[in-house]
Amino acid sequence: MNLTPEQMAAAQKANLETLSGLTNQALQSIEKLVELNMHIAKQSLSDSMSNAKKAMEIKDIQQLLTHQAEAVKPMAEKMMAYSRHLYELAHETQASFTQSAEKEFQASQQKINALVEGWTKNAPAGSEAAVQAMKQAIASANTVYETSQKAVKHAVELAQNNLSKASESVMTEVHKASKTKK
Repeated sequence: MNLTPEQMAAAQKANLETLSGLTNQALQSIEKLVELNMHIAKQSLSDSMSNAKKAMEIKDIQQLLTHQAEAVKPMAEKMMAYSRHLYELAHETQASFTQSAEKEFQASQQKINALVEGWTKNAPAGSEAAVQAMKQAIASANTVYETSQKAVKHAVELAQNNLSKASESVMTEVHKASKTKK
């Protein structure tokens, strides 16, 4: 069973298109990350200047404590928001790559099935057991892949839920801490 030059060229073209799509997805994610970091840098600079100006106006220790308490909550909220944005970006990128991988897997699966069907049509008499064994092996591999994909998706959902709960917990503690300092 030899591949023709046309089949090899088509496979190479498909692989190049896949690589191009994945590269574009990666570059879009990097672009979003750079935009997020630039936004955070600008906002941090502005907040630092504002806090420095307020700090220059402080006249006693009570005002200093109040100023510090007021600065902690927004800073913690911004850090948590940044973490959520990073996580969402990573999740979005991972989902995009997973979707591409699933699409490629399905295309490969169809090619393998077509190849096996072509092979079985031309198989010599008496090879039915070997053909059935090959089909069963392919079906088992598909089942393993689907099961692992479901497990990965479940793990990602758990991680998202845990991150949300942790974020809420941290923000609750920040609120409590800022209220006690006041």
